[in-house]
Amino acid sequence: MNKTEKSETPTNPNKSKTDRLEKLKKTVILVGASSGIGFETALRMLGRNFSVANISRTPCALSRVKNYTADISDGNVMEKAIAEIAAQTENLYGLVYCAGFSMAAPIEYAEERDYRYLFEINYFGALRAIKAVVPFLKKRGGRILIISSMGATFPIAFDSFYSSSKAAVNMLAKSADIELRPYNIRVSAVQPGGTSTGFTFKRKIYGAESTHEYAERVKSAAAALANMEQGGMSAGEVAREVAEVLCEKHPPLLTQCGGRNKFYAVAGRLLPDKASQFINRKMYKQ
Repeated sequence: MNKTEKSETPTNPNKSKTDRLEKLKKTVILVGASSGIGFETALRMLGRNFSVANISRTPCALSRVKNYTADISDGNVMEKAIAEIAAQTENLYGLVYCAGFSMAAPIEYAEERDYRYLFEINYFGALRAIKAVVPFLKKRGGRILIISSMGATFPIAFDSFYSSSKAAVNMLAKSADIELRPYNIRVSAVQPGGTSTGFTFKRKIYGAESTHEYAERVKSAAAALANMEQGGMSAGEVAREVAEVLCEKHPPLLTQCGGRNKFYAVAGRLLPDKASQFINRKMYKQ
């Protein structure tokens, strides 16, 4: 070969075209798509021909999902990942915040580090994700969706921190929608009820040595909640609702998954607090 000639690696025009088309796809960022509702949502958004990027500690196993490793509670790693994803797409469509943490513990004996961590994941993580993505969505508009819970409407016995965080998430979604609507950014919160996922088995449950006189009641409430979840909707059913809301032209501000939960939400608004609390005590065997 002549010294003046350059050795070049042949380019693949088909790959370049594929990469270009991928960049032009609508991109959805999912925070927490490694399992459960987040995983199923990723699957359905791929089926709708969206490009999906996942931010979580554990990668999403779906081959077409782009993974960005981040611990939500660790500094601003999540925010950096959101900025990186936004820089790599020409059509950022939206954000779905699926991350969550739950604990069964009496208020009196709950450790501060535990309930602060819970709020960091459930509420402040959602808030930070919104703050990080809004500057990019302002360019063209888009969607923000937070996974809330029916526990925001009907308090979960001995999981008051979770219920409180999800009630705060609902209000965050409502307020954010008012602020961001002029930029064609719509914000929604989807409330699943009991859902059969591995989330049930990741819940931190305080043992008898930490709950003292509440021990039997905490155990009963945690068991009742686990049965409710494992006998409830599938993650796929919830994800179908999430995907529908994301793609609606005029998405609902706050919606429940499934007819039963929609009925409960209406009943929760109509029932006196005394009646609602009575029903809850019975549900959690208190």
